[in-house]
Amino acid sequence: MNKTIHLKRFFTIVLLASILASCNNAVSNTSKADVLAVNIDSTLQPGIDIFQYANGGWIKKNPIPAEESQWGIGNLVLEENTKRLREISETAAKENAAKGTASQKIGDFWQAAMDTLKIEKDGLTPLNSYFTKIAAINDTKSLLSLLAELDQIGVNGPIQFFVAQDAKNSDLNALQLWQTGIALPEREYYFKNDSSTLLIRTAYVKNIIQTLVMIGDDSAKAALTATEILSLETTLAKAHKKMEDLRDPYANYNKMKFANLTNLCPSVNWDNYLKENGIGKTDSVIVGQPAYYQALNKLLNSSNLDTWKSMMRYRLTKRFSELLPDKFGQLAFDFSKLFSGAKQRKPRWKRVIRAEENAMGELLGQLYVKEFFNEKAKQRYEKMVDDVKLAYSERIKNLSWMSDTTKQKALTKLAAVKMKVGYPNKWKDFSSMEIEKESYFQNVVNSTKWWHQYEMNKLGKPVDRNEWDMTPQTYNAYYNPSNNEIVLPAGIFTVPGYKDEELDDATVYGYAGASTIGHEITHGFDDEGRQYDEKGNLKSWWTKNDEHEFNKRAAVMINQFNSFEPLPGSHINGKATLGENIADLGGILIALDAFKKTEQFKNNKNIAGLSPMKRYFLGYALGWMGYPTEQSLKNQLMTDVHSPAKYRVNGPFVNVKEFYSAFDIQVKDKIYLADSARVNIW
Repeated sequence: MNKTIHLKRFFTIVLLASILASCNNAVSNTSKADVLAVNIDSTLQPGIDIFQYANGGWIKKNPIPAEESQWGIGNLVLEENTKRLREISETAAKENAAKGTASQKIGDFWQAAMDTLKIEKDGLTPLNSYFTKIAAINDTKSLLSLLAELDQIGVNGPIQFFVAQDAKNSDLNALQLWQTGIALPEREYYFKNDSSTLLIRTAYVKNIIQTLVMIGDDSAKAALTATEILSLETTLAKAHKKMEDLRDPYANYNKMKFANLTNLCPSVNWDNYLKENGIGKTDSVIVGQPAYYQALNKLLNSSNLDTWKSMMRYRLTKRFSELLPDKFGQLAFDFSKLFSGAKQRKPRWKRVIRAEENAMGELLGQLYVKEFFNEKAKQRYEKMVDDVKLAYSERIKNLSWMSDTTKQKALTKLAAVKMKVGYPNKWKDFSSMEIEKESYFQNVVNSTKWWHQYEMNKLGKPVDRNEWDMTPQTYNAYYNPSNNEIVLPAGIFTVPGYKDEELDDATVYGYAGASTIGHEITHGFDDEGRQYDEKGNLKSWWTKNDEHEFNKRAAVMINQFNSFEPLPGSHINGKATLGENIADLGGILIALDAFKKTEQFKNNKNIAGLSPMKRYFLGYALGWMGYPTEQSLKNQLMTDVHSPAKYRVNGPFVNVKEFYSAFDIQVKDKIYLADSARVNIW
């Protein structure tokens, strides 16, 4: 799953108790189809394509809906639960709840967002005060001042800063700067010259032109401005590190005295900029990519001020396109189709639910866990975490390539991994977030400012190691290297349509134990996570020989994934995806060791014609059941550190000896990989 935690919002779903997965061994008598057998494509042999064999039956029967960029197990859960969120929101909107209560905030947010007549009538009025301020910019100082103001409401500018743990002193929160400034998803979109990327750049310029004309610019002037904006962004993109280079924590850790920021980028008055963003005094700052800020400094001195102003007007409008008259949201969607492949826009109520989750997802989470993820369920998964963790310790002890010195330190780190399961013990306080029924725009602005100040207030304060960066209802999980913790929200354990007693151990050890629990633990020992010690500090604890051995084995995995070509001419970036690929393989191996200790494995009885070992691997494959549009797949290959779902199954499986015996994979089979060519890390 995702492990990056820098101020990102995650794909969320709401958990239903009736579909929680379980590690119970028993399977109830039910007429319902077997959770694994029902998805199998019996026309295909496992030795040809194990992902398609496991999930192809479902894929053939379930075309991607017009409003989706991909379709799979996560979408199934999301669909069912989004409907329930709608019911909750509509009910809250009808109540006369006391001000400040969860029901009041949820109900008023929903009511304002669904009042399309008022939104259409207001037009661009919500943005007019910002447009006036942009028009008044007459020098770099006033430009930076407004950039600071817009940053607080989520408008992406050329400066990105955040407060997070100091990688080399994890007890402290530090001010950090990161590369930013571009509007396309990743730097390569500005430089690749294949037909699809060229089409996107052309469409991007057209989108800028259309937006500027819709907010009052002359079409000829807008056309000229759009090319200037693309040129400016391209210059910034040249200074961006590539996706794979962002995985080196040492290269992206450049701590300096705060005063030295002036030497790096003197065009910015950093004292004023940070003060205007509600940030107090600090002695130091960590700059991820200094070269980016050197390039920015040159651009602030050399670029046309009017280009910056037009860029801000464009980005402001696009940022709030869903909160403006419908034509703005439709224009934004039409451009996004090039990345997603979705054919039609989601209905308004679904878009509003997503915005509501972004604004106050944990507030919603407080209501849901009371009803849908009780203490008994939490204890069930905490036990599974302990079982998988124990299996990992045994695997580390038995490694043949690692020295005893590094093993002891690895075991110390593993023992210190903090496990957060289900939901936080302490909730965030949303009482100061102002939500009213008068304005959808203002509600989103207020919530965005609230989150901005919430993060900025951490500077100078001790790290709260009990905080969660995901909501309980999230269908995702993460490992935080600075906290040396794995966080497993309640939602990640969901199997749509099946109750606890309908799922056997084999299925759940593959579905949850491998793809989530084992995966996240392994992130502490992947190419990036292994460089942090048991306290979460970036600190070398490996012997030189062991580090060499790790890198040699990791190189085999890089080459394996580099060879995968999901689309003609588009390969997986093995180096950029290395951490996730290591975590996938590690998770499968560790959870398999844990599963071998269960009664189901020992009894070795078939269910639906499938042995326990087959069910384990198919349970893992179930977690990645689904497929994307071609456009979405192309975008993922260019921007994501995760391999496409198909290769998160086929890729690691061929490195696991038990997979070969479970499915009788022979040398003649397409998927077969010689033992000498297999990855052997954890």
